[in-house]
Amino acid sequence: MRVTGGVLLVAHLAFVAWFALRPLDVPWVMPANLRPLAGIRADLALGWPEAARSIGAGLALLAPLGVLLPLAGGRLAVSPLGSLVRTVAAGALISLGIELLQTGVPGQVVDVDSMLLNTVGVALAHLLVIPAGRHWLRRRPKSPRGPSRRRRPADPAGVAGAGAPAPSGAVVGRRLASPSSSGLRLDTPRRSN
Repeated sequence: MRVTGGVLLVAHLAFVAWFALRPLDVPWVMPANLRPLAGIRADLALGWPEAARSIGAGLALLAPLGVLLPLAGGRLAVSPLGSLVRTVAAGALISLGIELLQTGVPGQVVDVDSMLLNTVGVALAHLLVIPAGRHWLRRRPKSPRGPSRRRRPADPAGVAGAGAPAPSGAVVGRRLASPSSSGLRLDTPRRSN
């Protein structure tokens, strides 16, 4: 799962870099928005359909990171709060990096609201998918072919002497072989005289 998460993470970051950092050929550029929530208020003033499209795009751009970052980490037994904080912090830093890189790209505008929406999108995706996914993965049955499968101990008769019976009263592992019983007992081993 780590490899799959890592590959998908790199692919998504490549798409985000192409989408957010490509030069745009526009006749004019709006000034940078450095006041939090000013851009969101301006979108809401345009009406609900336009605001939903703009805010939804801001939430969706980095939202897959909320799932891909923990998936690439590959840990199941972690604190839910710690996982959320690490993922949201990484998403915020990636969004900040994109906004800073946009200062040198023609046609792209720095917008603090974009960074806020991207970070909220990462948090929402993480909260909606990761806790349930980890719970499901911890509860599913272990695969018999998985690397964590323990090997069963070898048959004591095969190890002791190629099919030769164990001596009377000999303790083999946790089992007792005795001539009076045809099989092995799982009781506490006792020596017989």
